Amino acid sequence: MSGRRVPVRAGLFEEPSPGVAHLLGGRCGSCGRFLFPRSDQCPHCSSTAVEPVLLSDSGSAWGWTVVNTAPPGYEGPVPFGFGVVELPEGLRVITRLEITDPADLDFGAPVQLTVAPLHENDDGDLVVTYTFAPT
Repeated sequence: MSGRRVPVRAGLFEEPSPGVAHLLGGRCGSCGRFLFPRSDQCPHCSSTAVEPVLLSDSGSAWGWTVVNTAPPGYEGPVPFGFGVVELPEGLRVITRLEITDPADLDFGAPVQLTVAPLHENDDGDLVVTYTFAPT
């Protein structure tokens, strides 16, 4: 293993230091709405006046389930939580969740953004993804 941590996909999140992470979003200068992931064009009003922003690192559970069988192409551990987190910006993010039992969350429960390992790639890098954990 090389010891490097690499994101599952560039441009989704940043991890400036251990235990600190931010989703990389945008805010439309025309309609004011937030978006994730970042895009050059607002999906709500089609404006190209989108500014990059760091989104909140906490939110609330809005909907969730547990995935017990790995989907095609997924190389991470199972079971894993999967659901929707509502951020203070009013944005709902589809995300992996750090739960393995649906009873571990309640609607509106506070959750915190974190970065979790998925697998080791062919170069020996540790591939990581953003996820939310109950607080």
